[in-house]
Amino acid sequence: SILTICPPFSCPPPSATMPTYLEMTKAALLALKDRSGSSNSAIKKYIEANYPGVKFAQHSLRAALKKGVESGMLEKIKASYKLTEKAKTVPKKVKPAPKKKPAVKKPKAAPKKKAAPKKKAAPKKK
Repeated sequence: SILTICPPFSCPPPSATMPTYLEMTKAALLALKDRSGSSNSAIKKYIEANYPGVKFAQHSLRAALKKGVESGMLEKIKASYKLTEKAKTVPKKVKPAPKKKPAVKKPKAAPKKKAAPKKKAAPKKK
């Protein structure tokens, strides 16, 4: 099949709902789970199968892979790409600490007098 490539300035700008090629690549690598990494063509097939609304552009994928390697998100192994440990960990959203209500101070009660110690009972005589 012949790939249709958009001439300059004729491609529509990416919509807000369409994920970036780097995000699609990350999803592909997580889904494919190849120990030695996934090839360019495997990533392409995954994107075409799972993102039907995207008009695939090889040059955009190539640029995303290059950017991912430079940023440290992807690792290139021969002709395959693999996610680094940094990219696998999902950044946890920090929840703001719940505001504590100021404790209501109770007035101190008057100190109680200690009870007199009881005398020990005398040992019983036999």
